[in-house]
Amino acid sequence: QVQLVESGGGLVQPGGSLRLSCATSGFDFSRAIMNWVRQAPGKGQEFVSNINTNGGTTYRASVKGRFTISRDNDKNMLYLQMNNLKPEDSAVYYCVKDTVRGRGTQVTVSS
Repeated sequence: QVQLVESGGGLVQPGGSLRLSCATSGFDFSRAIMNWVRQAPGKGQEFVSNINTNGGTTYRASVKGRFTISRDNDKNMLYLQMNNLKPEDSAVYYCVKDTVRGRGTQVTVSS
C-alpha cells in the first residue's frame, strides 16, 4: 500500500531554512503527482506545493520564491526546501499522494 514518511521538521528562527523530505513506497513514484500540504493548529489543511511527473511545479502565493519542491525518482523521494521562513509558516507539513498523506512533520518558526 502507499506509504509516505515525512522528516526534516523542527524549530527554526524567522529567516531560517529547513529541508523536508518524504520517503515513499508502495506505488510507482515516477508516475505520481506529489503534493505538500500543511495544517496549523485550529486551521484547515492548505495546499503548499505540488510537482508533476515532468517536474512542473506550482506553489501557493505566500510561499512562492521562498519554497522549492523537488523529487528524486531514483530514490522515490520528495523534498521541500523552505527558505526565509516566517512564523506563519508554522504548521504540520504532510506529503500527499492523491488522498493519502503521511503522519507529517512539525515545523515551528519562532524566535
